[in-house]
Amino acid sequence: MIKISVYYPNADGKTFDVTYYRDKHMPMVQRLLGPLGLRGLGIEKGLSGGAPGAPAMYLCVGHLLFDTVEAYQAAFKRHGKELMADVPKYTNATPQVQVGEVVLQS
Repeated sequence: MIKISVYYPNADGKTFDVTYYRDKHMPMVQRLLGPLGLRGLGIEKGLSGGAPGAPAMYLCVGHLLFDTVEAYQAAFKRHGKELMADVPKYTNATPQVQVGEVVLQS
């Protein structure tokens, strides 16, 4: 299983509309990528850093699950431009993407 994690860094002046992301963007991701191999998705809203009172490193993190890297790449090649065009509607942070292999999930 492959997990695509999209990190939205927290910094001065950066904003993130979690409601739009949850109610509009992620349903669009599901609609477009679901038929192309998307197995699941999730959202984490940043609350704080590890130390008491520290700000969250990320405003939000989105997760997408695919069986293979190739399935993700094919899906994103087909709909990536449309998905990226939606980003300014919910954030002014530049997304950072990590592709990882899930080695344990319970």
